[in-house]
Amino acid sequence: MRIVSLNEESRKEILGQLLKRSPNNYEQYNDTVMEIVERVRTEGDRALFAYTNRFDCEDIDALNIRVTEEEIEEAYAKVEERLLETIRRALANIRAYHEKQKRYSWFDTTADGTMLGQKVTPLQAAGVYVPGGKAVYPSSVLMNIVPARIAGVGKIIMATPCNRQGNINPAVLVAAKEAGADEIYKMGGAQAVAAMAFGTESIPKVDKITGPGNIFVALAKKAVSGTVSIDSIAGPSEILVLADESANPRYVAADLLSQAEHDELASAVLVTTSRELAEKVSEEVDGFVKGLSRKEIIQKSLDNYGYLLVADTKEAALETVNLIASEHLEIVTENPFEDMMKVQNAGAIFLGENSSEPLGDYFAGPNHILPTNGTARFFSPVSVDDFVKKSSIIYYSREALKKVHGDIEYFAEKEQLTAHANSIRVRFE
Repeated sequence: MRIVSLNEESRKEILGQLLKRSPNNYEQYNDTVMEIVERVRTEGDRALFAYTNRFDCEDIDALNIRVTEEEIEEAYAKVEERLLETIRRALANIRAYHEKQKRYSWFDTTADGTMLGQKVTPLQAAGVYVPGGKAVYPSSVLMNIVPARIAGVGKIIMATPCNRQGNINPAVLVAAKEAGADEIYKMGGAQAVAAMAFGTESIPKVDKITGPGNIFVALAKKAVSGTVSIDSIAGPSEILVLADESANPRYVAADLLSQAEHDELASAVLVTTSRELAEKVSEEVDGFVKGLSRKEIIQKSLDNYGYLLVADTKEAALETVNLIASEHLEIVTENPFEDMMKVQNAGAIFLGENSSEPLGDYFAGPNHILPTNGTARFFSPVSVDDFVKKSSIIYYSREALKKVHGDIEYFAEKEQLTAHANSIRVRFE
């Protein structure tokens, strides 16, 4: 991996390079995605099946696009017992973590007859997208469905692409059943997002779509945002490790590679104040890559978006961490808890040498669907909050309104909204 001395010029150049990975910078795909979305919106099943047959399986139609109970039973028979047990243990941790996020309606009253509050209502229908293609992601199934289930969503449907034979990976189906999906559909890509956003003859319309996917999925989510709610427009995966001379270079190298194997566009960045550590990490990375199964993907990721950044001071290192605003941030320093307090922007923060990123991907409990490409500055991980909406509650008695009506009328008139003022005034004529 390349070692770069961190200064204003190099930091600006690297930030620009990393931001090129954003879905917003792939305009060459926009027309294709918009055509798919529009066709599914106007043609419904006909367009959905045409695209699914073209990109996934040639025999998908209204009779078999929905996964049957028999297919789920067959999936259970094919999944190893240990994997099923692992899924259930992970599910318990994920459920326990997200239960703590649940919010409740509240109301506050005063003696003069006012009541203000907030009514929390779960969404009626949610669509969760689980990618296929380059890897199998039963973990993403759990992370999508569990917070929706805890929020109390009325119907949870899951979309995931099938293979050419029309089958979905058994582990994905088992995870969906265990987590509580109501319906599972064999569809992927922009056409699946459009089908859930607008509804078709076979696919119910949802209120929100969550989950990661490729560039076509990301751009389709962007296109339908407003018709439905979305979690965020996810880009390629990324990891940033903040480390000092106390860090184990072998651990750091292994953790960087854990994200580089996702995608040629994934980024893996070390920020450190120790050049010696950077050099040792580079050596360890070279050694690991040779023996890893996805070494071609990893090497392309490292060549394009892998950096070992050496800062002069801890302050400069932390400033860079906050500017990059990484999806995953590992802090492997002498005092990770103290350094964590200075971090403002990160999707998920892992503290200490034993809290490696895959712990969050699979098992610890916090959600692994995270903001990417610097959007951790304003987006959060998927949570129970994503699957509820809040309504303001306002009640005033006549006595309470009488005390304030003059202020309201005056304010409205100053905005030249006389009908607003009149709406209050008529009550006291």
